[in-house]
Amino acid sequence: MAVTKNRPVDTPLVVHLIYRLDFGGLETLLVDCINHMPPERYRHAIVCLTDYTAFANKITRPGVELYALHKQPGLGLGIHVKLFKLLRALRPAILHTYNFACAEYAVPAWAAGVRVRIHAEHGRDASDPQGLNRKHNLLRRALVPWIDRYVPVSHDLARWLQNVVKIPAAKSQLIMNGVDTVRYAPNLPAATMPWTGADQPFVIGTVGRLQDVKDQATLIEAFALLRAARPAAQEGKGLRLAIVGDGPLRARLEQKAQDAGVADLVWFAGARNDIPELMRSFDLFALSSIAEGTPVTLLEAMACGVPVVATAVGGIPEVVQDGVNGALVPASNAPALAEALGRYVDDRARVAGHGVAAREKIERHYSVAAMVGAYTALYDQLCNSKTTLKEITQPCAES
Repeated sequence: MAVTKNRPVDTPLVVHLIYRLDFGGLETLLVDCINHMPPERYRHAIVCLTDYTAFANKITRPGVELYALHKQPGLGLGIHVKLFKLLRALRPAILHTYNFACAEYAVPAWAAGVRVRIHAEHGRDASDPQGLNRKHNLLRRALVPWIDRYVPVSHDLARWLQNVVKIPAAKSQLIMNGVDTVRYAPNLPAATMPWTGADQPFVIGTVGRLQDVKDQATLIEAFALLRAARPAAQEGKGLRLAIVGDGPLRARLEQKAQDAGVADLVWFAGARNDIPELMRSFDLFALSSIAEGTPVTLLEAMACGVPVVATAVGGIPEVVQDGVNGALVPASNAPALAEALGRYVDDRARVAGHGVAAREKIERHYSVAAMVGAYTALYDQLCNSKTTLKEITQPCAES
């Protein structure tokens, strides 16, 4: 199935291959890149190995095509043929794949005549948080001849690609994630929280898909410990936890909040379209992931002037400066997380000061303009080095 709008044909086409286009950080980055990239430079299509959801409505750039290949669990060798035929029909200049599930499709792209093939690594799975799976890394190395450039989104991922996976340094280019600092900014309207009967509660919020790698179970446990250690905090303003996002673990997490005795203080907001407004309603942002690249929701919260408490995994320590704009804690350690959260609950001046520093960090290093500029320059560099302008706009033309 494809959704197609009228689009110009005199600019090179980039096909973005993603497992599923749904609410999430990687998907937000992809859509932001498409929406902000100068339309006269590149046009875009998104191919989903499985399917796409209403999240696709966030694409505001005219002329973006959406395709769903409806891949079923398993090897799905027929999808290689299906993608090959689609790429032959679309004739893109560039195939840009995202994360391990899509990497192998650089091979059918090469066979289809796509001259530039880029693969981005945005993070690692909960089943392999350190990226040490030997079988997966052997496949990553085997794909090197078919991939022109690997794009890690954090220094941690860049070191892993070079030192563990053994990707040649010349084929790796670091591009940091970025967020829209206009939409995600302090001092703009905030969302209304659902709780009543509390006088300005202290709201700890998190945003992310409810799945193992995000480990919201540890955050709920930490929140319960925090509440038990500060019974006085329940008088007057109170403590609340907002969990924004949906996913396969929602029922289990709701039961965990019930078992911990905090169900009435935890709001499961589900998937939302008002993330900037929600971020601005948080006093503190918490991220309990066991593996990450450079998480977009973390950047968004900091751009809104919200300090963060996060696990010291992946690229997070590159963004969060402990004691400056937030706090870092070990993964899967509820007592340490509760203690770090408590330091902000007890000190409003700390909240305000670290929030200002968080915003400053994003403005200097993690803007969407810098990210889009880096991807545009990479596309230009590889297209110019591998093909002529005529071949870019008609990359599968027969010689």
